[in-house]
Amino acid sequence: MTKQIATVRCPECGSTNLVLDSEMGEHVCSRCGLVIEESMPSQEAEWRAFTPQERDSRARTGTPINYSHYDKGLSTVIRVEKDALGRPLSPKVKQQMWRLRRWHTRSKVHAAQSRNLMLAMSELQRLSDILHMPSSVHDMAAIIYRKALNEGLVRGRSIGGMVAGSLYAAVRFTKVPRTLKEISEASQRSAKEIARSYSVIVRNLDMRMPIDDPSDYITKVAENAKVSSDVEGLAINLLREAKRNYATTGKDPSGLAAAILYLSAKMLKEKVTQAQLAKAANVTEVTVRNRKRDLMKSLSLTKS
Repeated sequence: MTKQIATVRCPECGSTNLVLDSEMGEHVCSRCGLVIEESMPSQEAEWRAFTPQERDSRARTGTPINYSHYDKGLSTVIRVEKDALGRPLSPKVKQQMWRLRRWHTRSKVHAAQSRNLMLAMSELQRLSDILHMPSSVHDMAAIIYRKALNEGLVRGRSIGGMVAGSLYAAVRFTKVPRTLKEISEASQRSAKEIARSYSVIVRNLDMRMPIDDPSDYITKVAENAKVSSDVEGLAINLLREAKRNYATTGKDPSGLAAAILYLSAKMLKEKVTQAQLAKAANVTEVTVRNRKRDLMKSLSLTKS
């Protein structure tokens, strides 16, 4: 098995295209063939595995660090039934293990930061499950909340509001089409409180957030409204033209996506109502009508 190495230069020809041959234990220059290093010790495990189950049973390490767990998945678990060799413990030792386990649990719960993280990560997991968040967004929200906690931003504010604000920051940063209203409904907190928490996080952690793009919401709204792919494709093209005319600046991306899909459906003679698209985009029909009027004026479309 060979692997490209680009951090060392060949002393003979100066090339950085070096190859690591793990089977022979050699570093070789791919240009001139010079063996730069040989008899290298293998960094791989001394055992072999042919199935995932066999690999898991032979592995001697735990799972990697997981920031979505309050203890990053690195907590110690004290078992009281058997020793390391599988032999049952004596009643006296078992009693000592129970006492150690109880105090170990109490020490984790009584630490203020650990207790805060336990509540926060549990709430974050609940929100992610309700909103069907990808694991990457879930982990980023956990990291953002940990940074906010270390900076003292959570003190004096509700844990639920800061968790929702962290999740909204992760959503905005990764451009996942989830609105503030959706996160507010899932967290059962007001949009004003979540927006305030989001502002505190972005300002104090010096985060540079990308601007919401309505095209990211078109696919989601089209899928919820069950419109055809032809309508979706035309909507994306119309939206590009509207961007060139600066008709999308400062507008809610969900409302714009619903309005542009409505115009596209009308142009292609596909039956879809404003109420249907408003419900799919989680906005009001008034918003769809206002955005439609602005887009028609910007795109020089006439009423049909």
